[in-house]
Amino acid sequence: MHGTSRTRGRASASCRRCRARASARNGENVSARDEILKALRAAAPQTVPLPDIGRVSAVRYPDVRERFAKSVVEVGGRCVLVEGPLEAALAAIPEYAAARKVVSLVPGVAKANVDLSSIGDPHDLRDVDFCVLPAELGVAENGACWIVDHGGANRAAAFLTQHLAVVLRGDSLVHNLHEAYQRIAIPSPGFAMWLSGPSKTADIEQALVIGAHGARSCTVLVTAQAS
Repeated sequence: MHGTSRTRGRASASCRRCRARASARNGENVSARDEILKALRAAAPQTVPLPDIGRVSAVRYPDVRERFAKSVVEVGGRCVLVEGPLEAALAAIPEYAAARKVVSLVPGVAKANVDLSSIGDPHDLRDVDFCVLPAELGVAENGACWIVDHGGANRAAAFLTQHLAVVLRGDSLVHNLHEAYQRIAIPSPGFAMWLSGPSKTADIEQALVIGAHGARSCTVLVTAQAS
C-alpha cells in the first residue's frame, strides 16, 4: 500500500509516512535549538564601549600602612610591621612556633621542611600546619593581598594549611583596588588570587565561622624591604 510499509508473516505492522519537516536554506531540518538561538541573537542587547574609569575618585588614606593594617584586622587577620629579621617576626607567631610541617615559598624561612616540587599528590599536603607565601601587592582599602607565587601545581598548600602567613613589602601597598588593577597582571598560563584574611563564611544562619574552607588564621607580615 502506498504510504505504508508492512512486514511479511501472520503479524504485520504498518508505519505511516511522516510529513517532511521545515528545512533551512541549505536543505537541513530546522531544529528547536536553531529557533532558540535565533531568538536569542535577535534579542541580544547592543554592545557598548567600556566606561572610562580614569576619572573615578577612589578613596585614599593619609597613612597607607596604618590603614592596611587596620583593614587586615577587620577581616579577621593579623598584621605585623616587620622592623627586623623576618624569621624573628615569624617566630613570634604562636601557630608558626608550634608548627611541625611548614611550607614556605619565601626564601630563608628556618622551619620550612616541605619541598613542594617533590609532592606528587596534593592530598599529601593535607597535614600542613603552616604556609608562608609572598604577595606582590597589598590594598589598604580592604586588606587584600595579590598572590601569584603560590606553589604552581601544588598551590593546594595555600588552601589546605591550617595557618597562613603572607609576606609583603611595605612599598607594595596601594590605597584602593583601582590602583591595584592598574599594577597587577595575571600570568599566562598561570593562577593568581586575592587573599583577604583567613577563610571565613557566614552562610549558615549568618553565624561567622573562621577556617571553614581554608586557613584558620592569616598573618600579614609587612617588611621594610624585600625579604
